[in-house]
Amino acid sequence: MAHTLLLNADASPVSMLPLSTLTWEDAVKYMVLEKADVLYWHDNWIVHSANWETPVPSVIMLREYMKAKSSVRFSRSNVYLRDGGKCQYCGDEVERKVSTLDHVHPISKGGKTTWENCTTACSPCNATKSDKSGWKPRLKPYKPDYYDLVNKRKKEGFKLRFKEWEQFV
Repeated sequence: MAHTLLLNADASPVSMLPLSTLTWEDAVKYMVLEKADVLYWHDNWIVHSANWETPVPSVIMLREYMKAKSSVRFSRSNVYLRDGGKCQYCGDEVERKVSTLDHVHPISKGGKTTWENCTTACSPCNATKSDKSGWKPRLKPYKPDYYDLVNKRKKEGFKLRFKEWEQFV
């Protein structure tokens, strides 16, 4: 489980998709190896070794800038984000956990699992469409760029684990 927010040398998260976080163990390694500076510590959380102890970092910033990603990986979650959380057939809002990934051109008829052939659908629409062709999604499927998805993710908001992370996200 991640307990430390990892920031780039410019004080922005290294990644927003997903949010760049580390386990407390990795954060301590970055600190000890002098790869990052600690901006915030967790209150009342100290870890010990045989001859050393340290508070656990909550936010660390890299000393050297790490080049930001510019590509996005294909995933059901990222397709959902691209499509704004709406079924692309009926237009209804659909919760992320119950959304389905629909192949516009069905796999059974030669369709591939690509950005340009997959879309978000609610379960009833996906079941009704089944392996039929000819259904047109409201938004033509496309491969989004990283910044397009980041902006959509920012609009959704983040459920952050710690208050001190808010100013950086």
